[in-house]
Order: sequence, then C-alpha cells, then structure tokens
Amino acid sequence: MKAAQITHYGAPDVLRVNDVDRPDPGTGEVLVSVEASSVNGHDVIVRAGELKFVSGRRFPIGVGLDFAGTVAATGVGVEGLRAGERVWGTVHPRQRHTVGGAAEYVVVPADRIAPLPVGLTPVDAASLVVAGTTALTALRDSVHLVSGERVLIRGAAGGVGTAAVQLAHALGCHVTALARDRHAQVLTGLGADEVLDYGSTTSDRTGPFDVIIDTVGSELYCYRGRLAKGGRMVTVGLSAPALAAIAASSVYGARRIRTFSANPHAALLRDLAGQVTSGALRAVVDKIHPLADIAAAHQAFERGGGVGKHVIAVSGGR
Repeated sequence: MKAAQITHYGAPDVLRVNDVDRPDPGTGEVLVSVEASSVNGHDVIVRAGELKFVSGRRFPIGVGLDFAGTVAATGVGVEGLRAGERVWGTVHPRQRHTVGGAAEYVVVPADRIAPLPVGLTPVDAASLVVAGTTALTALRDSVHLVSGERVLIRGAAGGVGTAAVQLAHALGCHVTALARDRHAQVLTGLGADEVLDYGSTTSDRTGPFDVIIDTVGSELYCYRGRLAKGGRMVTVGLSAPALAAIAASSVYGARRIRTFSANPHAALLRDLAGQVTSGALRAVVDKIHPLADIAAAHQAFERGGGVGKHVIAVSGGR
C-alpha cells in the first residue's frame, strides 16, 4: 500500500509517498481503508522538526493526523463497528510511526473513530475532524462560551477558524472574524457578524470581547488586553513564544491565556457529528490534493491565503 512518510525533518520536499506493508489490527484496534486525510498545523511542525523532542529520531514517521474512510477489518474485542462501515477519526501523534492518516490503510484504537455522519463525503469529513473537534473543544470546554457573548476569532479563515465562526454563530453569539479582507464574504456567509482585516486592524482597535479564540499564536498579550471583565481567551496556535505567554498569563487567573491538548476520541467525534447533522457546521475546503502531491499540499498550507482546509484525497486501499 501507499503511505506518506518522512525519513528526516525539513521542508515539504522531505515528504515521500512510499510502498509499505499493510498493517493488521491488534486487540481493540480497527483497520481503516482511508479515502481522505487533511493537512494540519501539527503535521507541519512535526515534519519541520519543531517537535523533535517529542517525536524523536525514530524514522520513518507517518504523515496525517486525521482520516475518513471505511472499516476494512476489526481486531479482537472491538464492538459496535463492522467491516464496510464509513468512519472518521484521528491517529494519536505518539502512534504515528511508519503510517499516519495520509495512507491507503491505517490502524487505530477503536476509541479514536466514530461513524461518519450520513451524507457527509470523505473529503468534507476529513476537513472537519481535527478542525471541528478543536473548535468545539475550545468554545465548549475551554472558555465555556454562552449565547449572547461577543467573540473574536483570530485566524478566522483557517480550518479551526471557519469551524469556530460557525459554532459560535449557531450558539447565538456576536462573532467578529479577524482575517484577510478578501475573505469577508465567505466568513459572513458562515455566520460572522463583522470581519476585520488583519492587515490593517491592530489589537487596540478591537473589543472588548467576552471570548477570544486565537489560532495564530502571536501577539497574545496584546489581544488578552482586549478581554472584557470576566472575559476568557484560548489559543490553539502553539509556538515557543506562545507557550511563554501562556505561562506568564497565569497571574491573571480566569482571564489568563488558556490552551489545551487536542486528543479527539469517539465521544467527541459523535458530538461533532451532531453539529454537522443539525446544520450548525459544514465543511470549508480550500483545495483537494492527491496523495502523490502531499508535498505541494504542505507548501500551500504554509503559504496560506486561502479559506478552509487542504484535503488529501487518498485512493482506496488495494
């Protein structure tokens, strides 16, 4: 089977699509025939070696944190899932050596997948797995967003940003999206009440906001200062400067800069499916890339400028 891998850290051109042995599911595991995956920020920083202190130097490393496809086989002890069922899910970063989601087949624990919502295509599903669960966790579990609050979403045109705009709108909040001005029409269509051009808008010209959702990871202290009394802020744009700002902000108590470790599980995927089924959330896909062009997909992700997700179309397992 084909699988996207890296054998050393570096720029997108280190990515290769190699022939590897198809894995077999062990106890409590499921073998999935993958139809689509997507490019996420975590994939990019792992490939670049920014997390080598976690990933180590055990190569090859599989690429792709999420996937949508069909159950091909189940291991001993797996209940509630059957061969032929369409599913979506994630590969735990620590279990991604050799094969990740960007492969014709992947093996994952049964508690990391869930049935695909009816009517959702694999491409659309792959675009929502990580972005949607991250946005849902940030809004619901981290800042506990409630109806009527004023929300700022930084990086609103990205995968997490477009999901957060929709979910906050569905909850009945006033949503301000910070993104490129040319994306205003799309973001308004997703539920943003106003769109501010990030190129000409400074933090001191915004707010105050009850909640700030940051997907960028820069200028965190500047934007934290735009919180209203009782306001909350969470960032998913992690970097060394961002981690320093998060740690330093602990002195502000409830108004600190929060973050969390995204680790989607079956229950969270079922919650996400409910948002899709209710019409609160839909996929936003910037471009679909074939598996053979995964290096170009990473390049496009890093270049930015689009709206929504870069999705990897994977041919069915052979």
